[in-house]
Amino acid sequence: MESNPNEQIRAHIWVKGRVQNVGFRAYVEYKALHIGVLGWVRNIGQDTVETVAEGTRIQIDEFIEMVKQGPGASHVDETRIEYEPTTGQLEAFVVKRSL
Repeated sequence: MESNPNEQIRAHIWVKGRVQNVGFRAYVEYKALHIGVLGWVRNIGQDTVETVAEGTRIQIDEFIEMVKQGPGASHVDETRIEYEPTTGQLEAFVVKRSL
């Protein structure tokens, strides 16, 4: 059975590496707004950024590839992705306070 490219999905992503103090969250926010996904991004710990995004499968696939790439000054060592049920409660894409 083929997946529907317009199906709404949710991805929860953790990116580890040189992802803090390099504009990573601003980059993710800018790209998310351009792609059209809803969600949030925040720093956790010293070397990890966490982000959640909801959108169509096509949008989320593009978002994931962008997050894995990161901005020029960053270096992504590891990416963990978990797909979760959509909530429909997200209204925008925002930068959350760091943990």
